[in-house]
Amino acid sequence: MFGFGWGEIVVIGIVALIAIGPKELPTVLRSLGHWMGKIRRMANEFQGQFNEALREAELTDLKKQAEEMTTSITTFDPLADTQKEMEKTFTFDDPLKDPPASDAFTDTPPAHAPEAPPLPGATLTDGEKLPAAAIPSAELPPIDVPMPELPPPVTEKDFAPAQPAVADAPKPDAKSGGSAS
Repeated sequence: MFGFGWGEIVVIGIVALIAIGPKELPTVLRSLGHWMGKIRRMANEFQGQFNEALREAELTDLKKQAEEMTTSITTFDPLADTQKEMEKTFTFDDPLKDPPASDAFTDTPPAHAPEAPPLPGATLTDGEKLPAAAIPSAELPPIDVPMPELPPPVTEKDFAPAQPAVADAPKPDAKSGGSAS
């Protein structure tokens, strides 16, 4: 407990025998043993109380976590969350719609920038499509890609088992040890 080796204990015993005397040494050692037992019991009791306090603190933490989980589970609605995400994902801003005039942070072109010339028939309202004649076709190259050839149709021959080749000559007999010719 205190890090004494056998050598130190023998020296302490010899000094105690000389200082206390052989008559009173057993009673001193007995009372020392009683006191050491009391000290150990008190230390074990203190350690037990300390461990119990730690367990109680851990239990209160676990109770708090369990309560938080139950409240989060009772408010958990996966269908509503999924519906909100779907609505957010599939909500598109109309690019042809003018931005609100009250927005102070809108991007306005500088005054010196030239405006693009309007396309013929490009005045559209919401939902209208741009006519095909309004798209300049000179910018796009013609697309001329040959289609791949189709594979031949599947027939019953594709599923028939393979037949082994039959030999015309008879095979030699293993018992006779010679050839059959």
